[in-house]
Amino acid sequence: MALRSILPNLSSSETLCNASFWRFVSSTTLPIDMPDKTAPFNKYQNDGLKNRLLRPIFPRRSATIVLQNWVDEGRKVSISELRGLAKQLMKRRRYKHAFEILTWMEVQDMFPVSAADYAIRLQLIIEVQGLKEAEKYFANIPNTAAQKASCLPLLHCYVKERATEKAEALMLKMNGLGLILSPHPFNEMMKLYMATSLFEKVSSVILQMKQNKIPRNVLSYNLWMSACGELSGVVSAEMAYKEMVNDKDVEVGWSSLATLANIYLKSGLVDKATLAVRNAEKKLSTCNRLGYFFLITLYASLNNKDGALRLWEACKAVAGRITCANYMCILLSMVKLGEIEKAEKVFMEWESQCRKYDIRVSNILLGAYMRNGMMEKAELLHHHTLEKGGSPNYKTWEILMEGWVKSENMDKAIDAMKKGFAKLKHCDWRPSPGIVAAIAEYFEKNRRFEDAKCYLKVIRRVDLATLAVYKSLLRMHAYSQRPIQDIVRLMQEDRINMDDEISDLVQRFKV
Repeated sequence: MALRSILPNLSSSETLCNASFWRFVSSTTLPIDMPDKTAPFNKYQNDGLKNRLLRPIFPRRSATIVLQNWVDEGRKVSISELRGLAKQLMKRRRYKHAFEILTWMEVQDMFPVSAADYAIRLQLIIEVQGLKEAEKYFANIPNTAAQKASCLPLLHCYVKERATEKAEALMLKMNGLGLILSPHPFNEMMKLYMATSLFEKVSSVILQMKQNKIPRNVLSYNLWMSACGELSGVVSAEMAYKEMVNDKDVEVGWSSLATLANIYLKSGLVDKATLAVRNAEKKLSTCNRLGYFFLITLYASLNNKDGALRLWEACKAVAGRITCANYMCILLSMVKLGEIEKAEKVFMEWESQCRKYDIRVSNILLGAYMRNGMMEKAELLHHHTLEKGGSPNYKTWEILMEGWVKSENMDKAIDAMKKGFAKLKHCDWRPSPGIVAAIAEYFEKNRRFEDAKCYLKVIRRVDLATLAVYKSLLRMHAYSQRPIQDIVRLMQEDRINMDDEISDLVQRFKV
């Protein structure tokens, strides 16, 4: 199979490297819809305001126009209705339209804007326009009550962005406003310090909470235990746990015991970890499955198949539908435990009741087959998922590509790379350097010089050209006595340093 088939609908090596195609391949963003921003929402004149705003629409159109048209038609709208619509849009992740509703409210004289409205609008600015605009908005909030309400969403954003200095400065401001009366801001700071490996600062936060008589909640203790485990080890974490047990205002639940179990596991204390997970099991709710899958994952890490399967069966008694994410968790656990046959049974169970075929579920089993050298089964599963209506994603092609490279079925691997590249406009996926090099070596081994040259052009477009790829192509040039000046120039453009082998080739050709 010539490399010209690595990309769809291309019939020659010239078209394979066509710039217009690679503008498409190297794009990592979704296609932008370009409708008229002023296109009316009120196409459906008889609809109520709720239907007009919640109807699926192009994301670039403006909710402001709908609201203004509604009012211009002589209709009334209440502030409670607008707030409710904004919340519904936020639940649907339509932040832009929710933001436009809050903005429209703010500029109208007829609506009194509350402190909570300012806080929600700040949150929406973060989602729609980014942190810098949110900071400008926060600085211009007109009254102290609204600033107080807006502090927590801004702090949450700083934590998400890992902006430690800004978060600490905001905490000082919040303290000056008399806002730090609950554990939530402190928990946010501890999450930030955990994420940035500043474990020693977590204990300082706990000390500050104690000094200011701020009550700790379950999350406070869990974060403190985790930090102690990272910083000082098991003994320190156990002391934090004992303090939690003695806190009459806090109930020790499954999450805290799971946190303790994880600390034991990292320290190699398998028996203590197992006991902690068993105790956590007793705390699980019969109304919510969340804790079951955290503990199933812990049992898998403890190489405890019986515990994982026991909880899997127990979770089925909890009311409600078992989700794809739940099935993915148990499948990952069975694969981790090496229980391929059990994973196959779980997969068949999921397949028998799934409403929409989620390729991520089958990818777990596909990956297990590939890693265990079961490529025949992997191919059969792949064809089966296609028959069931599954839509392969980049991970599907990555798994198959790696399996086919391992089994030296390079034509199929190249075809999988082609299909993986076709997904680039939807994600930031890139094949691994090992796979990229393996295909280059395949072309070298089979003396497919033109394919190798075009392959280099392809992977350079997506910043995947490596020393190994260049070495392979240079060896091909040397073997066929072709000039290498252009290859050396491309290496320099890609800032790839020469090793001894390439230096010898360059000297031989006197480049």
